Amino acid sequence: MDILSDILHVAGLKRRLLDLHALQPEAALRFPCDRSFGLHAVTRGQAFVHAPNLDAPLALQAGDLVLMARGCVHLLSLNAEPPSHSTTVPIATFVGAEPSALPRHSGTQVVSAAYQLWHPPLHPFLRSLPPWFVVRGHSLPQLSPLPLTLGLLDRELGGKGLGATSATHGLLDALFAFALREIAERENPGQPGWQHAIADRPIRQVLGLMHGNLAHGWTLDELGQQVGLSRSALAERFRSALGDTPLNHLRTLRMQKALQLLADTRQTLEQVAQAVGYQDAFGFSKVFKRTTGLSPRQFRELDASDRLAPFRFQEA
Repeated sequence: MDILSDILHVAGLKRRLLDLHALQPEAALRFPCDRSFGLHAVTRGQAFVHAPNLDAPLALQAGDLVLMARGCVHLLSLNAEPPSHSTTVPIATFVGAEPSALPRHSGTQVVSAAYQLWHPPLHPFLRSLPPWFVVRGHSLPQLSPLPLTLGLLDRELGGKGLGATSATHGLLDALFAFALREIAERENPGQPGWQHAIADRPIRQVLGLMHGNLAHGWTLDELGQQVGLSRSALAERFRSALGDTPLNHLRTLRMQKALQLLADTRQTLEQVAQAVGYQDAFGFSKVFKRTTGLSPRQFRELDASDRLAPFRFQEA
């Protein structure tokens, strides 16, 4: 079970390639990402990120990547000082367009993307991400996945080879996944978190069981038996690893999956309830409303109306 891939799938991941940008002096690009994650990777030159939730601008060199995990409007420029004016990047309207063919001699070039993780409540891993996370290219081994992927992405965006569009989107998703992996691997080892959980083999097995079969009526006793731990030992190790109880975590996963099914399928309420481990629609509806503040029917109606909103990504 690839837990990270499942987390992103259930969260309703939608992606927009925002283009390969050549930054110009005395100007800036404005990213209205208040409903999205943002990713910027500098392939040439130097750039600065300006945002309300930053104490100081983030300076990025060639090979650096920054992931924004708390949606906000932010600026990208060549200058450390706040720019006098900016050009808005059309995030929600960028659908299926070809990346711009920029001159290869441009001083600073940045690959940008927006990722919308639509279905709240977010998975605890996504919720725990820092607002801004910078990966410095010089801190990584030359043949590690991030610099290799960024180099390939830069090459594909600058050319017109066969299959360039498919390759670009695949590489961009890989870059996003590798950035999330870097965050998980750099977590504080003394604090609960995903690196701690994945490193603990029984806890990783329990997470795989939960993600792999949400319809099953898991109990603490059965989960413990599956991984060779007593009920109390599993509860203690799980809380130490992730800061939550196994059954609370399972409920969060089930509600996320229910949100996805309600939004993306025409399954009946009874079918959705059974798919996420509830015996009947009534019991499921009570938990769903307590978790989201909406009944399943209200959520479906709201989701249908939001699909036409300008901030909503329509395609992956």
